[in-house]
Amino acid sequence: MAGVNKIIILGNLGRDPEVTYTQAGTAVCKITVATSESWNDKQTGEKKEKTEWHRITLFGKQAETVGQYMKKGSQIFIEGKLQTSTYEKNGETRYSTDIIASSFQFVGNKSDNAGQQQGQQGQGFQQNGGFQQPQQNQGVQQQQGGFQQNQGFQNQGNQGYSTPPEDD
Repeated sequence: MAGVNKIIILGNLGRDPEVTYTQAGTAVCKITVATSESWNDKQTGEKKEKTEWHRITLFGKQAETVGQYMKKGSQIFIEGKLQTSTYEKNGETRYSTDIIASSFQFVGNKSDNAGQQQGQQGQGFQQNGGFQQPQQNQGVQQQQGGFQQNQGFQNQGNQGYSTPPEDD
């Protein structure tokens, strides 16, 4: 029986995207996304919050698009898979688990994401297989399938999130 390796993340960027290019010219974008949950402690009644940080990698046209239109604090919806790699540091084997994005969506209104010149003119874009197609901006631009519109999510910036952890 085949397994399923699927991750869904909705959170805020903890820092600006970092875009690099491979020797073959493929764009690689690395982002760090924070997700938070809050609850009231049953014994003390105190409000508690926990933030998780996720390292996400995007490739190709997706990488270029995120690098161009997102900034620290921007809200994003990511679908992808977990991938664990090993590396040596100071003679010690270390493990790193990252999310490899298969699709993404910008979330929030058009002023929430950095530099969306098209969005500020009332036009968003939908990205399918590397082609950009104009569409009306309704608060979400999407990469592949999934939500058609999602006006319920509003970007709250990076409020309440700690600083993302540094990569080793």
